Amino acid sequence: MIAYVTVGADDMAAAKRFYSAFLPALDYGLKEGPEGLSYALPVAPGQFPVLPDFYVKPTFNGQAATAGNGSMVAFEARSQQQVRTLHAAALGAGGHDEGQPGFRDSYGPHFYVSYLRDPQGNKIALFSSDPNEPGRDDCGVPPLT
Repeated sequence: MIAYVTVGADDMAAAKRFYSAFLPALDYGLKEGPEGLSYALPVAPGQFPVLPDFYVKPTFNGQAATAGNGSMVAFEARSQQQVRTLHAAALGAGGHDEGQPGFRDSYGPHFYVSYLRDPQGNKIALFSSDPNEPGRDDCGVPPLT
């Protein structure tokens, strides 16, 4: 089980603006401190934490933060509409488009996904795979490549 994911950032204000544009809509709460941003899902009294947590931190070695080539963090949305809404919100909050919301040939017929880069260049996916929503083969729209 993945307990947490951490990405580096040099500009915490830009990172907060970007991640706060969509993570609260996925129920993540924010704790902010000198060590950076900590996003976590709510924990009911007497329950164990729901994992993973997501952290945005300055680098430990003091060097510039860089995005990992080939690394990506994916967040599951509740619906295809929420993928579209959150993708737009993240773009409006300083993100960069890496792939418009839609179905992809390489994935299952219900995997609806969008891709973004945060202000530091980290790659983020927002997806929904609800089998109760129309799938790639049901909508008559060719999948994105």
